[in-house]
Amino acid sequence: MSVQTHEAPPLDKVPVRPTGEGGPPARGGRKAKGTLPYLLLLPALGLTAVLLGWPLLTNGMLSFQNLNMTQLIQHVTEWNGFTNYTDTLTSETFWRVTLRSVIFTVVNVVLIIVSGTLIGLLLARLGSKMRLLLSVGLVLAWAMPIIAATTVYQWLFAQRFGVVNWVLAEVGFDSMADYNWTGSQLSTFFVISLLIVWTSVPFVAINLYAATTTIAKELYEAAALDGAGPWQSFKSVTFPFLKPFLMVATFLEVIWIFKAFPHVFAINEGGPDRLTETLPVYAFVEGVGNQHYGAGAAISVLTILILLALMSYYLRLVLRQEGADETETGETGENKGKKA
Repeated sequence: MSVQTHEAPPLDKVPVRPTGEGGPPARGGRKAKGTLPYLLLLPALGLTAVLLGWPLLTNGMLSFQNLNMTQLIQHVTEWNGFTNYTDTLTSETFWRVTLRSVIFTVVNVVLIIVSGTLIGLLLARLGSKMRLLLSVGLVLAWAMPIIAATTVYQWLFAQRFGVVNWVLAEVGFDSMADYNWTGSQLSTFFVISLLIVWTSVPFVAINLYAATTTIAKELYEAAALDGAGPWQSFKSVTFPFLKPFLMVATFLEVIWIFKAFPHVFAINEGGPDRLTETLPVYAFVEGVGNQHYGAGAAISVLTILILLALMSYYLRLVLRQEGADETETGETGENKGKKA
């Protein structure tokens, strides 16, 4: 009887499974990884629902009620359907205030974006010491509470003891010595716009300066070698990098300016003769001031809807720009992979 023997393969030819390479991952692990991000979002979503969702729901319910001081004293809930909305939408005053709010928002956003862009580009050009000094000034203006800034502007533009009137009188404008800056619609809006621009420009300027630091200097050198001047260099190199930041900044500024309340109300409470009321101030005056709480709630809901309608087109542009950037990034990665 013979015994069959088999030669063992050489050690260097024995296939060895790489370390860490096991079988297929467990399904439970995949599910855990898939649900973990949503579990982490739950606290933030719950807090948002409590702090934002509940007030919105309550305000929406109030907008369908006839809620005045009588109902509050008697603890009576009187539902009136869409009466508050129909009365508001058929009111000439509401549409006049809406048009005023839109014009006010457009003018201030344009001033803020243009001024912020110029200051951001100036920060990129300045030396380190002057840049630090200007940055500190911008941060201080940005960090000042709105009511404190409004108080300062009321003092600056006061009729009798205001610094602005005193300076204008000293330089030869004697008729401005006792000028009432809150006595007319145009002058009141001038003071309000100056206050809003002063408190909003630092955000745009600092963010755009941060965006300029991401631009490689080699791009400017290449543009200079191609004979590009300052304007052509800005248009072909700087602006494409700043465009996403400008779109986001404009998006945020439209929201902030459209719903600005303390700037307008604290200066002159929407006066004179309610000629400087914007939609938030109009809702407050009708709701709290005139004690028509249901009507005020309806105006605030319509304000939100108008803002969403105004921002829908712009939001679509922002999302389209982000999608184009992601597509371009993906194509660049694929091309690099093919070359490799």
